[in-house]
Amino acid sequence: MTGGRLFSLRGVLASRGGRPVFRDLDLDIAEGMTAVRGPSGSGKSTLLRLLNRLADPDAGTVAYAGDDVRGLDPLDLRRRVCLVPQLPALVEGDVARNVRLGPRLCGRDADVTRCLELAGLDMSYAAREAGRLSVGEQQRVMLARALALDPEVLLLDEPTSALDEESRAGVECTLSELGRELDTSAVVVTHDRGQAERLAGSNVLELNAGAVV
Repeated sequence: MTGGRLFSLRGVLASRGGRPVFRDLDLDIAEGMTAVRGPSGSGKSTLLRLLNRLADPDAGTVAYAGDDVRGLDPLDLRRRVCLVPQLPALVEGDVARNVRLGPRLCGRDADVTRCLELAGLDMSYAAREAGRLSVGEQQRVMLARALALDPEVLLLDEPTSALDEESRAGVECTLSELGRELDTSAVVVTHDRGQAERLAGSNVLELNAGAVV
């Protein structure tokens, strides 16, 4: 999935915690892998929240595949456009239970082994207690849980910020492989210029003070 327009933002005004974040933002995001980088407070995480309606703009429009997201069912949109947050938020129990969580809420099951393998974990992890995994392993379980929903787009908020160098390199490799294996686009938020270029090449959006620079 590459080339076409995925998201379009027009005249977007948005605030968070009473603080203005975006003023009259116009932005297009294409299919494929896009990295969004910038310093803390530049609006990167707010942008992700707008893309799957975890937040709505104060003014302006956000469109996904040509449709204003405010006209779409929020739960269906969040299944199609799935956010993997910066910090792991796993439920109590084993890894398989976590991976199956989203699909079961939709009335279906998940191929746990395949999702784990796509996220860079072998099937032995399925029976392991999620809370006892390393942060890097938990981050991969979060990715597997998102993949179990068969999303059209992954939104990844600083996916390696809490990881050491070796784990970070492993997650980057996994994300690059996903881009080749699946018909799934991704928007990756990062403060790291090198990571942005490694993952998305020249398809990098720079945000600063709520504007594209």
